[in-house]
Amino acid sequence: MIISLLFVQYHASQKIYSTVKTVYISLTEEIIEANSLASLPGGYQKRRVFTLGIKIQRNMAHRKKVLLKLTILGDSGVGKTSLMNQYVNQKFSNQYKATIGADFLTKEFVFDDKLVTLQIWDTAGQERFQSLGVAFYRGADACILVYDITNPKSFQKLDSWRDEFLVQAAPRDPDTFPFLVLGNKVDRETERKVSLERAQEWCQSKSLGQPLNHFETSAKESTSVEVAFRTIASIALQKGQEEDIYVPETIDLSRARTKKESSSCC
Repeated sequence: MIISLLFVQYHASQKIYSTVKTVYISLTEEIIEANSLASLPGGYQKRRVFTLGIKIQRNMAHRKKVLLKLTILGDSGVGKTSLMNQYVNQKFSNQYKATIGADFLTKEFVFDDKLVTLQIWDTAGQERFQSLGVAFYRGADACILVYDITNPKSFQKLDSWRDEFLVQAAPRDPDTFPFLVLGNKVDRETERKVSLERAQEWCQSKSLGQPLNHFETSAKESTSVEVAFRTIASIALQKGQEEDIYVPETIDLSRARTKKESSSCC
């Protein structure tokens, strides 16, 4: 929406000075378009920017802060680290370097008026490092399973990766725990060995109701990377809200005891 602010009827020494100025303000996210302030007097321009800047900071401060832990699993070389770097830093490197143990990056975004910090854990895919990654599974709010569409073995290993995660992370409700499946390296379509239909069938077989969410991605070309991470974060947040509904009420025993003592007769 564009609002025209008319500055009129300025009274000084019984004289009326009329000045008309038009200020364009984008109400979405309260962002001021740069060219709208250029026509304003310098002093007013600075005050207006400062005032709205403070308002935005206050709104951010009042947003509920949420921390989500996301674990990425899959065989070595499927592109887990590249996917994480592409999503967080919008960068891709052709140089392969195996992850030792685990590494993590964080990214913040606003979702449903919440300031979400997504903590993404990239675990080693090599078998000799898998025992080190177990400690990083615990406390995860969601999990991404990655395979390489040009490597059938990496797809076949999804079962063992999923089962290992459920055993080690021990989520409250394994049947509804948020999983996302990514078939990476679609930029190498001519080398494809795992069909989309086959992957979708697997996702369907691992869910009691709605199939696991599945995307085909390219960390190299950033294909569907952003939407994939946003999707799993959204699912995890909704899952957390549902679980909050069923948190039992607590009773403050010390307060109840004090109330009882104060009401007793001497």
